[in-house]
Amino acid sequence: MAKIVLTDASISINSVSLSDLSNSCTINYEVDSVEVTAFGDTAHKFAGGLQNLSVEIALMQDFAAGKTEATIFPLVGTTTTLVIKPTSGAVSATNPSYTIASAFLASHTPIAGAVGELSMTTLTFTGGTITKATS
Repeated sequence: MAKIVLTDASISINSVSLSDLSNSCTINYEVDSVEVTAFGDTAHKFAGGLQNLSVEIALMQDFAAGKTEATIFPLVGTTTTLVIKPTSGAVSATNPSYTIASAFLASHTPIAGAVGELSMTTLTFTGGTITKATS
């Protein structure tokens, strides 16, 4: 199996490509485990519960039209769609596309940094549903 080094990830937020302004992206996908152990069982039993998602994306701040601030600021307190791929290439079995629909953005830090530092904002989207495409 080939190993991958993220150098060309594709990140779209609310249908706006922000790949050229991002340098970090993490998708956390899990399903709650719900205990279904009953009388007479001799071990714990579990079933899958609700999907639990979070996506963290670090973006370089840019106040130009169609860039970071123009895209992110109006999304605070709302849900949106994210599309993330390991590379900018076509969707395939080796370059799957993850679409997170109805992801909620609770906060955004428009200005952050010290003298001489790159201004960044780190966003955490929560909830929604995830689908994976390989073609």
